Amino acid sequence: MREDKSTKWEETKKSIIEFWQEFKQVKYGLVGVALFFVFVLLILLEPYIIPFPEVNDRWGDVNYWEENPRKAAPVWTNYFGEYKAEHEFIRETDLDIKDLGKMKMINGSFIYDFDYDLPPKDLVFKANGKGNLNITIEVERPDGKIIEVVRRGIRSSGERVISLSLGNGGARRLYRFAEAYESEENKERFTADNVRSMFVLFGEAAEGMMKKPVPLVGDYKINYSIAAVGEDSMVEDPYLIVSGQVFGLFGTDTSKRDIWSGVIAGIKWAMLLGLLVAIISVTIGAIYGITAAYFGGRVDTIMMRIFEVFRGIPMLPVLIVLSAIFSPSIWLLLLMMCALYWRGPVLTIRSMGLQIREETYIEAAHALDATHSRIIFKHMIPQVIPLCFASMALRVPMAIVIEASVSLLGLGDSTIVTWGQILHGAMNGGAVLQGLWWWVIPPGLFIATMGMTFAFIGFAMDKILNPKLKTR
Repeated sequence: MREDKSTKWEETKKSIIEFWQEFKQVKYGLVGVALFFVFVLLILLEPYIIPFPEVNDRWGDVNYWEENPRKAAPVWTNYFGEYKAEHEFIRETDLDIKDLGKMKMINGSFIYDFDYDLPPKDLVFKANGKGNLNITIEVERPDGKIIEVVRRGIRSSGERVISLSLGNGGARRLYRFAEAYESEENKERFTADNVRSMFVLFGEAAEGMMKKPVPLVGDYKINYSIAAVGEDSMVEDPYLIVSGQVFGLFGTDTSKRDIWSGVIAGIKWAMLLGLLVAIISVTIGAIYGITAAYFGGRVDTIMMRIFEVFRGIPMLPVLIVLSAIFSPSIWLLLLMMCALYWRGPVLTIRSMGLQIREETYIEAAHALDATHSRIIFKHMIPQVIPLCFASMALRVPMAIVIEASVSLLGLGDSTIVTWGQILHGAMNGGAVLQGLWWWVIPPGLFIATMGMTFAFIGFAMDKILNPKLKTR
């Protein structure tokens, strides 16, 4: 018995080595294998290469992304155009607290080193606060000019997050500051509602600062003064968010979500869905085709009629209708795809089964009173396994594209992050009309690349295995 197992293992090992030697000759097959391992590596490294570890659970949670810039381009675009301000947090602050009895005076400042062609989208002051607070924020520019941008009173009975936008909150004050230097023509064109406040704040004090200012580089000192009235009033953990024009490897969308984190998180779902659908559907199709070929006659006729009924069902419209009727779920989508996807390999495997059942060893199995199930699963199906592997590889891209298509129409599972969900958000958010190409191209490229990965592997396996199958 041990010798038989050892002999079978040696034969299997020899077959694998022979297959790999032939597979190496197909260059695009090697490219597919390399890409496959890259995707697997990205899945394994996901917790370490994405800046937002809770992306899988909180992709649709707007609060999780609120500190990111909105519609920011990828960081690497700075190498191909104007040098845009990057997103950053400034937490170092000179804090001075004076207790005046029933009132506390909290003074502090942040230093922002501005050295860009384009200013940040906004500056946001944040802190935890409670009680009656009177907050004043002013900016001391490198040219010595001081602008009071925010003066606001806040009342809160409980502890809350204080968030003050210097760009929106100080728009009118910055407009009045620019008026002293701007030409009459530009004064008529711009108002406090449409002036680009950050361009004014970070521009040289000269004519044209409302329209196209010259960047004023240097250290900007953001001073804040908070009068906390009442014994329970307090302010803790103040910091400044510099909302950049660029952010991350793939930028952000209109909901401030990091697209890089979403795309990387979508890899595992694309791989899982594609592989499960391919394995389950091809397995069902192979068993169905071999069974029909083995029994032949009336059984074969009935099974082929059933197959023709399923083949006439259009896949995508049915998926759309069922997704609209039932609550969208990735597992429901997987089940529906498997129920319709098994049709693909049936005819090819059935034709092979008709040849295999005439082989001598099948007749010998009948002579030894082997059961039908033993002949089908022990002697016939192993002969079509190589073709099944090739068929599985070729069906993975189709499953990924179908999921993306359904999600793009808004009928996908919104509780998970898939490339189709990202593209659906881009379509609804008007990404193309707004020029947010980084919201569309990365997930589209990943869909195409994963499709090519399994297509290359499938074509290579088909090229190697089919001629062998035909000569058996």
